[in-house]
Amino acid sequence: MSYKFQRLRDRIRQSVASGELSGKLPGERDLARQFNVNAKTLSKALTDLAAEGLLQRSIGRGTFVRGSGDAEATAPGQWMIICDWADATSPIVRSLVEANPEARVVHDVTSLRPSFVNQFAAVIALSDLAPPAFVRDLMVRAIPFVAVGHQSKTYSTHAVLMDIPYQATCVGRDLMLAGHRRFLAVEDRKSTQLADSLRKTAARYAPDATVDPCYGREVAALVEMGPTALVCDSLASTRDALAALAVINKQVPRDISVAAVGCVADEIPCTGFHTTSRQQAQAIVDLLKDVQPSRPSTIWLTGNYIDHDTIAPLPTAGLGDDELPSGLRFPSIAV
Repeated sequence: MSYKFQRLRDRIRQSVASGELSGKLPGERDLARQFNVNAKTLSKALTDLAAEGLLQRSIGRGTFVRGSGDAEATAPGQWMIICDWADATSPIVRSLVEANPEARVVHDVTSLRPSFVNQFAAVIALSDLAPPAFVRDLMVRAIPFVAVGHQSKTYSTHAVLMDIPYQATCVGRDLMLAGHRRFLAVEDRKSTQLADSLRKTAARYAPDATVDPCYGREVAALVEMGPTALVCDSLASTRDALAALAVINKQVPRDISVAAVGCVADEIPCTGFHTTSRQQAQAIVDLLKDVQPSRPSTIWLTGNYIDHDTIAPLPTAGLGDDELPSGLRFPSIAV
């Protein structure tokens, strides 16, 4: 079943391809009237298309078809990019440096002098390495701070985040309607976001489903307990899970279905929602073009659903409800 905003998204794509929509788009109220949808549905579709790179949404300026005139203006000034040593040459860093050739990559901010920091027009944190005192000093100096893939624990800052709750709801719903009832939510030790989202989805579509949280290295042991579907919250957790399944000779999707959400990668490891590093970098650039230090903004990336044949229905999923084992009876769903 396709969401209404997904059908709208396809219609807008076709309108851009045909030239019906070009340059700066009409205001959202007029555009919603044109496509006969409500404002919330339109906003969701436009946000998805901006994440894909087809459109550019700019606070105070409107929505543009990318590649049209002033839609391509770049954010001014030099950026500081904070990341782990291992990520210094990653695709996301390369994309950001391409957008801001004067950018400086930094791995440790604890010993930086204020005079050094003052030269930057914005600071982009690709990892949670910035201590609260550093973030506070940036806010005092009115230097925009953008947290990417995580949120500041102490201060309200600009952020570019993956919409894992939405992605988990879509993937979880499809798995549950395919007959799966025992899930492993593979996520970071510090997070329960994925497991919580899958449980909320189960409450609506499959009240008898169970969701057990774990991290990558626990997968091999827990799979022996009988889960039929794995959902991972990042590229790293997906790779860990697939490696663990290979060690115990579990085939995907014959023995277990695997899906991923929240992945930012140019190579797609399995079925699920994925965002390319260039799409993530473009979202950061778009945010910084119209950033206001006193008004933190968050861009939620929904990503694109890509099917890599790592999800399969349970063998019993095609049977009539009376033929299913009691633990796999489908709940009644109001449409």
